[in-house]
Amino acid sequence: MSGISIIGLGNMAGALAGRALAGGNAVEIIGRDPAKAKELAAALGGATAGTTGTAPAGDIVILAVPYASAAAVVSEYGDALAGKVIIDITNTFNTDATGLVIPEGTSGAQEIAKAVPASAHVVKAFNTVFGHVLAQGRPLDVFIAGDDAEAKATASAFIKSLGLRPLDVGGLEMARWLEGVGPLLMGLARNGAGTFDIALGVDLPG
Repeated sequence: MSGISIIGLGNMAGALAGRALAGGNAVEIIGRDPAKAKELAAALGGATAGTTGTAPAGDIVILAVPYASAAAVVSEYGDALAGKVIIDITNTFNTDATGLVIPEGTSGAQEIAKAVPASAHVVKAFNTVFGHVLAQGRPLDVFIAGDDAEAKATASAFIKSLGLRPLDVGGLEMARWLEGVGPLLMGLARNGAGTFDIALGVDLPG
């Protein structure tokens, strides 16, 4: 299994940490509020609390922070992220979830990739899954995008350990379209589905 460091203390961080622990992974929780990080780690049982700004223990670092602060967070860690697989789970939609806040021709994941060391590789994943649905333990599809094959293989193995199915959509330029799924899901939940207890998946033949 893998060593996972999750930067963030929100619902998605907790849901990912819970499933990661259940899958036999070592989990480190990192947050700007040390007391809350220790509280979440204790509540999960088996997780440890890390220290903001020091080198994350995990080979996989999950960015579970708002997109607006994501680039600043990875810049703060600097060379401490060298050689890591960075899983970006951020969403880049606007306040009413009708569009994206990033300009045409790029994605949040690509902008984050500019701020990490050259030896670190960003993989977009999990932003198409609601945190409360992830926490339910259901088998779900997780769409991933990234430019480094080895990093995507590492992320895929981690996703499988959570009882989920990774589906590769291509290079990191595809992250923009994964980020566009956020407003799609929100619109579907508010309208046609009538519930936020939903998830997108692919029906493969055979």
